[in-house]
Amino acid sequence: MTSTYKRYLSVTKPGIIMGNAISVTGGFLLASRGEIDYWLLLATLIGLSLVVASGCVINNCIDRDIDGKMQRTANRVTVTGELPLLTAMLHGAVLGIAGFGLLALYTNFTAVFFAAFGYVIYVGVYSLYMKRNSVYGTFVGSLSGAVPPVVGYCAASGQFDTAAAILLGMFSIWQMPHSYAIAIFRYNDYKAADIPVLPVSQGIAKAKRHIVLHIALFALVVMLLPLSGYTGIGFLTVAFATSLWWLLMALRGYRPDINVEGWAKRVFGFSIVNITLLSFAMSVDYHTSVSSLFAITL
Repeated sequence: MTSTYKRYLSVTKPGIIMGNAISVTGGFLLASRGEIDYWLLLATLIGLSLVVASGCVINNCIDRDIDGKMQRTANRVTVTGELPLLTAMLHGAVLGIAGFGLLALYTNFTAVFFAAFGYVIYVGVYSLYMKRNSVYGTFVGSLSGAVPPVVGYCAASGQFDTAAAILLGMFSIWQMPHSYAIAIFRYNDYKAADIPVLPVSQGIAKAKRHIVLHIALFALVVMLLPLSGYTGIGFLTVAFATSLWWLLMALRGYRPDINVEGWAKRVFGFSIVNITLLSFAMSVDYHTSVSSLFAITL
């Protein structure tokens, strides 16, 4: 029983679910501005976690051939056959139906819309085509990865406003250096699977430049939250400190004696610390902005 449970759990990628849960909470609490509906928060967290889990399961089913060529993923249960393809697909479908059902029942159309948008992009566009065929797959995948905080925000506010747009841009841009760093220290895996990520298709030197440029752009976009009046000095301080440190860390990649793999791992590791701290900061340092008057309710 324990072994069966582990197989069904592992295929949902629990680490990704946990990371998304943090960003969902950050977006929800930012929109709540101290007036927290805990039952709605719980329903949003569980609902979106099930949707993310479903997407991860279906992604594993689609990627089972290339996963078998990569050392990091060669032992996934969809590759080894411990979880048969049809069983995994049904598992993913049940999780998706439950997740979307919960969001539809307890949140609102705007939140459900963005959850569906992220799901379609991740499963239908990224997994089925872009990941295998285009260097722009990382960018397309970043759109789906940026959806969770927007879903959390829209679930609490019922609308897509300036803050939601900033969150979408902020989390999408964050994923670019995060993903490029993974592709650098997992270079051999991606090359073996013939996945055209930037370091493999256009070289590590270009990937380094894109990491630095995207971190700099991320730092600017993050500042839009306090500049628009949605967060205060606390968030501004955290955002400035973490973004500056991340940028300096990325620039160290140009040192002649740098161990590129170790450097990429550090850039990747701090990207997680950075976005976690920012999610926490916007959860506690929220403000009401006149920009919310220009909201769009779907």
